[in-house]
Amino acid sequence: MVDGRVAIPAPAVPATSDSPAPGAVCFVGRVLNLIALITSTDPAVRDGSLEQACGGADAKELLAAATGLDAFRRNADNLYERVRALFFLASLHRYQIPARLLAEPNHPPTGETSGTAHGLIPFHAFELLLDRRFEEAIDALLAQQTTEGPSDGLSSALATAYHRLGFQTLADQVRRSVRTVRGNQWMFRLGHPADQPLRIRPELCTPGPLGTYPILREQTPVRMDLTHSAWSDIFFLGMDYPEGARVLNVSVDLGVHGRDAAPRPPVSASVRATKSSLR
Repeated sequence: MVDGRVAIPAPAVPATSDSPAPGAVCFVGRVLNLIALITSTDPAVRDGSLEQACGGADAKELLAAATGLDAFRRNADNLYERVRALFFLASLHRYQIPARLLAEPNHPPTGETSGTAHGLIPFHAFELLLDRRFEEAIDALLAQQTTEGPSDGLSSALATAYHRLGFQTLADQVRRSVRTVRGNQWMFRLGHPADQPLRIRPELCTPGPLGTYPILREQTPVRMDLTHSAWSDIFFLGMDYPEGARVLNVSVDLGVHGRDAAPRPPVSASVRATKSSLR
């Protein structure tokens, strides 16, 4: 899913002999325009590689691009654009920015520190990460970066926070979608087992000759999603980008080769009414 691809329009650049090819991510006044990878409707831009887009940028330029992406995702109304910006930011801080910092002439060698608090992760931000308060953690980490400067440690923490916030944003959208369907609302209104709206069929409430009640057994195959991207239908439909929701849902029986004569449904559930439950 985080494959460095996204969609967004690049700003117009006057056509000159030195202008980049159509669809190319460009520097505008030496500011790397990564937002164009998210908003563009041109597949040549949208499906471009984030790594290639960052290829000619140094640490300062990547940090400026990250600042622009962060401001963009905070104000974006489109969920798809917001989530893709979050994953871009996670990738920048996980892979691109640390590599550029390491190449800086004044950067301490790997495993060494400058002898100051530079590069340390604020404990308050660490606590916010543990509490899954990712938005607040990002604010605290960015404030530390502004005060102390960028570092491997801060970028590592920011990468984690952005990545988890992206998935939290998707999960919140799925949760809202499920809750808004009338047929699903009962799941969120149960305060007691007696509130359960499902009912047992009369056939299961009639005991047999031995006084025992019938057993209802259900066997179900597992679902296999054949898709170009993990959970494509949920992610891309949830992100207001149905064009990306390309998936085939297949029901599959399973068996152990050499042991089972034939595959069979691997999920089995049984239910039987009891005399006390029918009171």
